[in-house]
Amino acid sequence: MLKHEAEFSYLEAGEGKPIILLHGLMGSIENFGEMIDYISKEYKVYGLDLKLFKTSLLKSSVKNLAQYLHKFMIHIGVEKATLLGNSMGGHIGLVFAKLYPSMTEGLILTGSSGLYENSLGNSFPRRGDYEYIKAKTEEVFYDPKTATKELVDSVFKMANTPESLLRLVKYAKSAIRHNMAKDLPGLNMPSLIIWGKNDIVTPPEVAEEFNSLLPNSELYWIDECGHAPMWEKPEIFSEIVLNWLNKLK
Repeated sequence: MLKHEAEFSYLEAGEGKPIILLHGLMGSIENFGEMIDYISKEYKVYGLDLKLFKTSLLKSSVKNLAQYLHKFMIHIGVEKATLLGNSMGGHIGLVFAKLYPSMTEGLILTGSSGLYENSLGNSFPRRGDYEYIKAKTEEVFYDPKTATKELVDSVFKMANTPESLLRLVKYAKSAIRHNMAKDLPGLNMPSLIIWGKNDIVTPPEVAEEFNSLLPNSELYWIDECGHAPMWEKPEIFSEIVLNWLNKLK
């Protein structure tokens, strides 16, 4: 269940060193699902609702979301945390690490944007275009059946207003504007890259480029897995994360 305090909605579980989960553009905290159960056995897990479709149009940017994360950390009294981001959530973590390196214990990226921006394809959905949303949701997974009707309906509802479509365009433009290629070599904190071998949203070569540009990174692959490994393969994903975190102790 989410806590609601001040301007923030978030999940909190476990005890120990803090890890903050950052979801993607069309996602939510629920995307981390079972993974939270595994990780929270050894660490304090926060899942922040980024309220992507509730923020003002003027603040619909990756940088503003990184600053929102900063405000959240101050609110909960966390001075330093490991950031675990999927898709645009990874991009937010990268921008945060650039702006607030002393508050970034480590980075865990999975299907992250920041180098390759094609999560919406070359066009944007028309309002009411259910089939487009269904196809884009299915693309996230190795097994398209993972995109249940309930999930597609949820994403469709989220994006099916004129303002939501404007926000999608603004976030996409912001992601392109905040390409991180020149910044990554300066991010010296430990970084873990976990990628689905069958990710067609951010293809495997994107993970390899992240690994080559980040100076202190490790790259792990998960077979038969798409853009959201923590969702499709939560046990394998969590094992990689915990082994990596425990090495850093």
